[in-house]
Amino acid sequence: MTTAHHLRLIDGMRAREFPSERTVSGSGASGPGYHSAYLHGEEALCDGDEAERVERRAQCRAEHDALIALLTLRWGEPQAVSLWSARERMLAGEEIPEPWADAVARGAYLAMWRIEDRWIAVALHPDGEDLGPDTSVLVTVVAPP
Repeated sequence: MTTAHHLRLIDGMRAREFPSERTVSGSGASGPGYHSAYLHGEEALCDGDEAERVERRAQCRAEHDALIALLTLRWGEPQAVSLWSARERMLAGEEIPEPWADAVARGAYLAMWRIEDRWIAVALHPDGEDLGPDTSVLVTVVAPP
């Protein structure tokens, strides 16, 4: 996917109504008050040798940074949010609401904008146990944790 495609995806997420119940499709999910999507989806699965994984990490980081740069031109500087304290609270048993729970479980930080009544957040996720690096996007009216 190209950065232009990512921007169209975000614009579509901002324009769509939120469903009354959680639904999952492709590499995204929607529910009451939110839409979320992984930009690389199945491409992020961890297979291949270490050289491929290093290349995939670099490509994912470059695409993430390009998307942040374009969104910054559009909406101004994002709020940089560390997810460390929310992760600590989650590990201590606090329930983190969707769509934030997944971002908190996988990411270290996110870039966030408040546009009209919605939060738009972009998170870079490092390699996981079964997943490679990926970038997620959230569009939500649910306040961040």
